[in-house]
Amino acid sequence: MSQRAANRRIRLLGAVIALALAGALARAGWIQVVRAGSLAKLADAQQTQTIPIPAPRGSIVDRNNVELAANEDTMTVYADPKLVSSPAREVQRAAQVLGLDAQEATQVLQRLSDRSLGFAYVERQAPLAKARRLEKLKLAGFYFTAGPKRIYPQGVLAAQTIGYAGVDNHGLTGLELEYEKSLTGRDGQETVVKDPAGKTIDVRSTTSEKSGASLTLTIDNAIQLYVQQVLAETIKSTQAQSASAIVLDPRSGDVLAMATAPTYNANTLPTSQQLLRNRTVTDAYEPGSTFKLVTVAGALSEGLVSPQTTFTLPYSIMVADKAIHDSHPRGTETMSVTKILTVSSNVGVATIATKLLGDERLAAWIKRFGFGEKTGIDFPGESKGIVLPLDQWYGSASGTIPIGQGIAVTPIQLAAAYAAIANKGVWVQPHLVARIGGKPVPAAKRRRVVRSAVADQIMTMLSSVVDEGTGTEAEIPNYSVAGKTGTAQKPDPKTGEYSPYKYVASFVGAVPASNPRLLILVTVDEPQSSIWGGSVAAPAFKEIALDCLRYLEVPPDRAS
Repeated sequence: MSQRAANRRIRLLGAVIALALAGALARAGWIQVVRAGSLAKLADAQQTQTIPIPAPRGSIVDRNNVELAANEDTMTVYADPKLVSSPAREVQRAAQVLGLDAQEATQVLQRLSDRSLGFAYVERQAPLAKARRLEKLKLAGFYFTAGPKRIYPQGVLAAQTIGYAGVDNHGLTGLELEYEKSLTGRDGQETVVKDPAGKTIDVRSTTSEKSGASLTLTIDNAIQLYVQQVLAETIKSTQAQSASAIVLDPRSGDVLAMATAPTYNANTLPTSQQLLRNRTVTDAYEPGSTFKLVTVAGALSEGLVSPQTTFTLPYSIMVADKAIHDSHPRGTETMSVTKILTVSSNVGVATIATKLLGDERLAAWIKRFGFGEKTGIDFPGESKGIVLPLDQWYGSASGTIPIGQGIAVTPIQLAAAYAAIANKGVWVQPHLVARIGGKPVPAAKRRRVVRSAVADQIMTMLSSVVDEGTGTEAEIPNYSVAGKTGTAQKPDPKTGEYSPYKYVASFVGAVPASNPRLLILVTVDEPQSSIWGGSVAAPAFKEIALDCLRYLEVPPDRAS
């Protein structure tokens, strides 16, 4: 090869190298100048992480400031599967420390073995002490963030009423759900910078969390406990399916206690969804004789009868195609309106309804007392009951509805109706929450149902029910009691036919009758020992009332 050819090749190679260097320099300049911003952001994003800081839910306390729902410090453990060096080994160590069972450990291993994920939970809301021990092991790719967990210090107390919050700290049932917006705070967040191993080396910014507002309930934890104990004893002694009770202050509408038995511990959710229901608000039932209040109150208010008005009543009468008779065989008797209510005569009440009051006025009084409409109590899932429109009343409805058949009410509706009579004829909307974040809730709605004079007449008649009628087992030494028994056959939900074996026994009453401080309703579903409200529910009423009167130090109003 000649010297000239060699030089030409050298110059060509130099030119190629020069062009390559120029391209590299141009590329570097383009990256540094044109793409500097976007690449810096990408690098920053790979090193920074925004960690949420969960805000604690507001606490729930009773009227005496006893905690019913609170928060416990926990730690959520999560991992970046891409940074976990040996998923099987690390999961085994984590499971030992956290106390995970075999199934939970297997699920965690499946998540951490998936390298396509950048985030996977190991355990949410882990006990703080266990999480701290795991954190000290410094497992690669494992991270820890503190957060609150909802707990219920009183366990079974008012569980169906308070409800519960799930693992995401959102209310799912009860007051936890009803007041979700108030109880939920504002989450904070923290932006941190991490090294390639995932260790935090700097905190860029922090936004503090804000706790939710607390709720102060009208419920009294002591009265609630009395009620739940009595209901549990009642179910045991009567072999009933369930039982419910409400204790109201008839003057204010405050719910002092609200319970359904059997119940559950809110810290450990039951497998049966039935136990979660607050039946006093969500479930409707045929009330039976406790509903006779409406017919008698309507007839008195319309001036159609007085407590002394008498009727000659056979044991049985026909209304359309249905025979209506009293609960126990008897001959033809002359009864006053007071005695009709005292002995709970079906024939007497049906006679007043069909002969004097009439369907249209009866329907109006049913609505006036609030049946067929929600009370508006601050609780989710309230039922409005079942009240047929007047144009859908069947032939015998004129006689059966006045005695509490062919109509369905909720316990809270019935309690509020009787509370109106105990409150001089003024209905007060029942409610469970007194204050939100320390501020009183708006005053309860009020409306007059009957005149004060009519309410006084009915209270006197209801007192005779307890003194000498079907409710004698509700008598309380040294206190006057005004109340009414109820015994209702349960209809089959499929056929609509009434069961000869299944009943709801109930009693609702006010005490002291001279100046009512308490309105108590007890319902017992499918008792086996007896079917009668007077022998099943009235004794439970008496026990609850005795405990409450002692606790509240209500002075006697009657000589022994």
